[in-house]
Amino acid sequence: MKFEVFKKGKIDSDFLLCGAYAFGSDGLVIRRAKIEFKDGVIECKKPYQATSGIALLWPIEGFGRVILPTTCLPEREKPYNLNVEIARAKLMQSVNKREEWSIFDNFGALADISREAQSLFIEAIENLSSPSTASKLADESLRRSIILSEKLAVKQAESFFVAKSSSHGFSRGCLGCRIDPAMIYNSAYMEKLMELFGFVFLPVNWAQIERQKGSFDFSLIDACVSVLSKRKIAICAGPLLCFSNENLPEWVLKDEGEFERVRESAYQFIVKMVSRYSDHIRSWIVVSGMNMQNHFEFNFEQVLEMTRAATMAVKAVSNRVLKIVEISNPWGEYYSAMPGTIPPVMYIDMLLQGGISFDAFGFRLQFGKNQDGMRPRDMMEISAILDKFTLANKALYITGLEIPSENVSGDGELAGQWHGQWNDLLQSRWLEQFYKIALSKPFIDSVVYSNLIDNPGSEIPKSGLMTEGFEPKRSYLVLKRIHEIIFNR
Repeated sequence: MKFEVFKKGKIDSDFLLCGAYAFGSDGLVIRRAKIEFKDGVIECKKPYQATSGIALLWPIEGFGRVILPTTCLPEREKPYNLNVEIARAKLMQSVNKREEWSIFDNFGALADISREAQSLFIEAIENLSSPSTASKLADESLRRSIILSEKLAVKQAESFFVAKSSSHGFSRGCLGCRIDPAMIYNSAYMEKLMELFGFVFLPVNWAQIERQKGSFDFSLIDACVSVLSKRKIAICAGPLLCFSNENLPEWVLKDEGEFERVRESAYQFIVKMVSRYSDHIRSWIVVSGMNMQNHFEFNFEQVLEMTRAATMAVKAVSNRVLKIVEISNPWGEYYSAMPGTIPPVMYIDMLLQGGISFDAFGFRLQFGKNQDGMRPRDMMEISAILDKFTLANKALYITGLEIPSENVSGDGELAGQWHGQWNDLLQSRWLEQFYKIALSKPFIDSVVYSNLIDNPGSEIPKSGLMTEGFEPKRSYLVLKRIHEIIFNR
């Protein structure tokens, strides 16, 4: 498949290809698809012939640079007009979601934007024989469509958010925060934490707790559990098991992926942890990222068996605790190039079909970095991916959320932009929209923010709700308003 790329009606020979991947008609990322750009044309070479589309970081004048897909298209020798195909996909998504969400009445000013977007796109299709003209019309259509799509997502979310709040549909733990264990005795930190959050996520790292086999250092976890329990705040902890290199003890790494020994060691660690804290911790992320972070490159059957063993270890200690399986990168871009990985939808289906005993899924969402899964998407895309996982018929937790308040990496264009370069104001606007979208969903029980204060070691720098000096950012004040709407009825 080939796509011609236009900028302001002219072939764009300097287009910056970034974050590109191919996907099939089933929505799954295509493995080993090779996507290259040369002389104004993007070429996608796939290992097999099939109707498919591509997604990539795409610039929109007045909006930013976000990951956007085309529709699925049949293969052909003649290049497609990429501007037209991206505009087509966004317009189709807006129309489909409007019908799905039954937004027909009180459409107001959005009706004019919708008509303009559709008229411009129809005109672009009528001018396909003149690619330059078609691309300019498509760009104008896309500009309106993406505004329309975000406003639709926010409109739908706000109505359901208000209804959910009015009917007392929020739990005490719907607003959560990941705690920094090093700050547990800092009174200013704890005061700000308790002001907003009724739910705390306590990170667990197997590599740090069991540095030598059978020898455990629980001192840091003990301190956190003691302080938090006295404050009567709900605790979720984890992940008990994560197969990224930094979460695996050296002595486990030396087993070199010998499956039976690794599974037995993991089982014993989980039993030890859950038993020790069973009186204080009632929610656990049992397994995290097995779809993507698979250091030993276990096969499908072994990944499923490892997940099963982990959930069984928790169940062997207590039937009452909530067991969460955390999914990495819900869009699954990583699958295109990373060996030993599984698309998120496929992993979820494996768990459900395999009869694994767990209670909820968890997602971590991090944006603002030039890395797969961390380049921004528009709010309609985010709302749609959350809706997609309702088919799993499980509760969903946002177990980690990070958005920067400024650009510090120096790769702003490659990292993407949402309504401009990240700053304090944009962080707060993004969070306000996201929290309302996420918490309006009936199947989402909690949103956990990853950093109360800026932390130099964070994966997304400057992503705290406050500065390192505990000065609240606009985002902290936004969450405070959301807290008041939910709990001060």
